[in-house]
Amino acid sequence: MSTSTEPLPATPAPPAGPTLSVVVPAHDEARTLARTLTALGAAAGTETPEVVVVANGCTDGTADVARAAGARVVELGQASKAAALRAGDEAATAFPRVYLDADIVLTPGTLAHLAQRLRRGDVHAASPRIRFDLRGSSWPVRAFYRAYAELPYVRSGLVGLGVYGMSEVGRARFGQFPDVTSDDLFVQRLFAEHERGTSDGEFVVAAPRNLRNLIKVRTRTASGNAELSRTEHRTAPGAGGRPGTVDASQDAAAAAGVSATGDAPPFERSTSGTTTALAKLALARPRLLPSVAVYTAVTVASRISARRRQTTAWQRDTSTR
Repeated sequence: MSTSTEPLPATPAPPAGPTLSVVVPAHDEARTLARTLTALGAAAGTETPEVVVVANGCTDGTADVARAAGARVVELGQASKAAALRAGDEAATAFPRVYLDADIVLTPGTLAHLAQRLRRGDVHAASPRIRFDLRGSSWPVRAFYRAYAELPYVRSGLVGLGVYGMSEVGRARFGQFPDVTSDDLFVQRLFAEHERGTSDGEFVVAAPRNLRNLIKVRTRTASGNAELSRTEHRTAPGAGGRPGTVDASQDAAAAAGVSATGDAPPFERSTSGTTTALAKLALARPRLLPSVAVYTAVTVASRISARRRQTTAWQRDTSTR
């Protein structure tokens, strides 16, 4: 009986799992999704992202585009971003967890920076810096975004507007995503200012090409903000509101109105802060006065439109698709 002294062949190492998850809700985004998913490769750097695309209520080739890009695809018959976020959460397995709109482009390294920021543990929610792509936009649209980009909540500490991430601790702050239009604002208001931050890198938002589509987008924003404001008032202290970990599917209002630390500002204070910031901007930089005027006019028109519609139905910018 002979024995061999030859070494046994090395056992292949099991493939490494994902280092973070990216949830992408997508409704009829076949024309924009490929660009978004392609950019994720360079944005991830050395990270290994698990990409989950939730095609919800699609009538085009969104799901096929996602599969061709190598993403995991979940398909829903219902057109609902909230339902898509919930389904994406159920399918995703890794943290940090990033929620990315299907028409947003991350610049190289941005996803890696976002994951690293969340792993540090000093914040529980974060987003990269925003850049507006104004190529092809009309003068009123460009003027609006010149003022908008100078607002304090856009320049620092913003979580949302197309992409945000949460650590595992942060995501445990609430249960399922509620049926609200402004998921980014919902998430932002769960965390005190010191619990959320900005990561290196940028994400690019394609601005509407014309005033009509800008007002559609801002009407959607105004409707979503009003929706959360109503829930805030229903759950103010003394009216049943409660801080702490929240099952958002049962009580989205408590989450929207009170952060876990109890110091999220009310919507009235946020609106007042924006007005003050615009006034200071016009005084400090008179050349931006036309932009401030356009911003104010668009905001007023959007709020009037939101009140008349009495619905939070999704209004999308069709000029960039």
